[in-house]
Amino acid sequence: MRRVSMATRDELLAAVRERYRGGRCAEKTRILDEFVAVTGYHRKHAMRVLRSETAPCTLAPRRSRRVYDDAVRDGLVVLWEASDRICGKRLKPLMPVLIEAMERHGHLQLHAEVRTQLLSMSAATIDRALREVKEQAGGRKRRRVAPSSAIRRRVPVRTFADWHDPPPGFVEADLVAHSGPSTKGHFVQSVVLTDIATGWTECAPLLFREQKLLSEVLTELRKLLPFDLLGFDTDNDSVFMNETVLAYCQADGIAFTRCRPYRKNDQAHVEQKNGAVVRRIVGYRRLEGVEAAAALARLYATVRLFVNFFQPSFKLAKKERDGARVRKHYHPPATPCQRLLADPRTPEAVRHRVADLHATLDPIVLLREMRSAQQQLVEIADRTIEIPAAVADPPIEAFLEGLRTAWKEGDVRPTARPKAKQKRGRRRPDPLVAVTEQLREWFEAEPWRTGRELLERLQAAHPDTYPDGLLRTLQRRLKIWRSEKAHMMVFGPMHADHERAA
Repeated sequence: MRRVSMATRDELLAAVRERYRGGRCAEKTRILDEFVAVTGYHRKHAMRVLRSETAPCTLAPRRSRRVYDDAVRDGLVVLWEASDRICGKRLKPLMPVLIEAMERHGHLQLHAEVRTQLLSMSAATIDRALREVKEQAGGRKRRRVAPSSAIRRRVPVRTFADWHDPPPGFVEADLVAHSGPSTKGHFVQSVVLTDIATGWTECAPLLFREQKLLSEVLTELRKLLPFDLLGFDTDNDSVFMNETVLAYCQADGIAFTRCRPYRKNDQAHVEQKNGAVVRRIVGYRRLEGVEAAAALARLYATVRLFVNFFQPSFKLAKKERDGARVRKHYHPPATPCQRLLADPRTPEAVRHRVADLHATLDPIVLLREMRSAQQQLVEIADRTIEIPAAVADPPIEAFLEGLRTAWKEGDVRPTARPKAKQKRGRRRPDPLVAVTEQLREWFEAEPWRTGRELLERLQAAHPDTYPDGLLRTLQRRLKIWRSEKAHMMVFGPMHADHERAA
């Protein structure tokens, strides 16, 4: 049974108390039964509160009391770093020894009050005070069981040694994130399929991580594959390990398998294509939005033809182990198209369809279209220039002539060129520049004053000059000054003067 809140209990008590006190015995019993059933009180306690003339005292939420100020916290961070980031239970007994050693060598000049508070902190308080610092420093968080764990138990595991030369149609799948330097927010990802027997690779953009959308993208990729999809092997990502993808594979008779967690060698074929195809051609820029996904789809439409028909690759034939030495033997380099045509298990209809398509392809035209699509994708990702409505391809003769001297310019792929760094300075003049020194003097004299109090004093000294809208700006300024003062209490005035001069 769900218990009601304390506020609801107080309201119910105020509503029925007078009826209970003035009622007869039978009515009191009925009211008491209902009151106990709703509130969950013990019957004797319920009788006492219903008979009382005053409402029970309800305590307001206690205001948080900050015992340790910024100086103590800064000192604790320094000691934690100096101890090589050990836990609070180990740092607590080390503190007296560490403080004495650091002060002896001139690394710390702790204020007496700061030293006392640091030595009085418990191990639990130390860990609690360092929680945010550890998270920003990349500390490990406790792992939770993912909802996809139940699906994983239903999907069989396949390792790198379990393929045994499958026919064309058994693919490995993976996602490549185009998040740039940060994984926050929404960004485009690439779905990559690589056939085990031939190395045939298909890529498609995924606008956002959603299992239904992944099934739709997989349906479109199956239309592009020259053979039927027989097996679908993925990693343990939740976008793959879910009921939607599992039901999709079961409905179409596709063998759904997964690799072992944290064993990327189980998916060596698609992992190699992630770098050799996707990263090499698309690059590492951040792509987000429908426009970037559409541009990436146009690029992949050319990439699939150029890579599968005109990019030979090696395929491992066997490995020989001699003690700790491993010798690898490879088949002669061949394109995925050549391997597909040479495989005796390929249906005749597939051979004719692939051979006819190969006869119509011009590698130079494909390369020019790929470079143009790469340039458009870079412009969308960087947003440093105005994007034209349509990007005109250069004439094929000029593009072919440029290939003879392109090596002199280094890497010619637009996606491989680094993004130009944008300098961002202050966008408007400092509104407090004329009174900064005066505000600093007031702060040094009375550091406990709030930003509101300093702004009111400033407005009294300079009427109609500094509006209330500058409160947030002044508060940010005070935050910097308080941090400097706390730093000086930990390291001493010499370090503060040195840093200010630097």
